[in-house]
Amino acid sequence: MFRFSIGADDWILRFSPHIQIESEIRKIIVSSIIQLGNELPSFSHGESFIIKSNHIGLIVFNVEKIPSFILTVSNIVSKDKCYIQENCTIRPYM
Repeated sequence: MFRFSIGADDWILRFSPHIQIESEIRKIIVSSIIQLGNELPSFSHGESFIIKSNHIGLIVFNVEKIPSFILTVSNIVSKDKCYIQENCTIRPYM
């Protein structure tokens, strides 16, 4: 669990219990959130968003604003498991 502030709001970043990742990967995720900065308060309670990281893959976040400002990393899709569909064909995304 990590704590950080954006403006006057104090946020908590937590990881779902089923996610097993190294501390280096956690630091990359925290760095991504800090780069997102002032965009974060624009998300509504219950909303989700994804950050695509070249190091990790896709990181899925869930936003909670009641009773506290909490971001939960709900899933990580490794880059070798990402695909894109174009013209009725599916190919690796990254």
